Amino acid sequence: MVDPEEAARRVAESFARQEFMATLGARLESVKPGEVEVALDVRPALLQQHGFVHAGVVSAIADSAAGYAALSLQPPGTEVLTAEFKLNLMAPARGTRLVARARVLRAGRTLTVAAADVFALQDGQETCVATLLGTIFSSARHP
Repeated sequence: MVDPEEAARRVAESFARQEFMATLGARLESVKPGEVEVALDVRPALLQQHGFVHAGVVSAIADSAAGYAALSLQPPGTEVLTAEFKLNLMAPARGTRLVARARVLRAGRTLTVAAADVFALQDGQETCVATLLGTIFSSARHP
């Protein structure tokens, strides 16, 4: 069994090393066993030509949240990488904030299946703008 506090620490340390998440302004908001939330405040640099948050930004936070949800269930010394994902964009991502909420659907020793929903927040309302289904590969950390 993985210690939840130790797993949350490992997830936070790994997230802090992701320069791309820092570039986007994404923050790790919540870590529970098999569940992770990643959020960011929307700013003009993240918008596409129609004024919506770019799909690349939406997919990046969903992918990271899903990967870290998988990592939260893995033993110490394990690293994770996304093997594949499918993203459905269901509504334009517009609002002041995005939150990706991920959860593990099935955890395995080598492959974990996780899902993430991305919500846009505007005027106190949440709209689900995307959903991701991914396969996460786990392996022992290499020196």
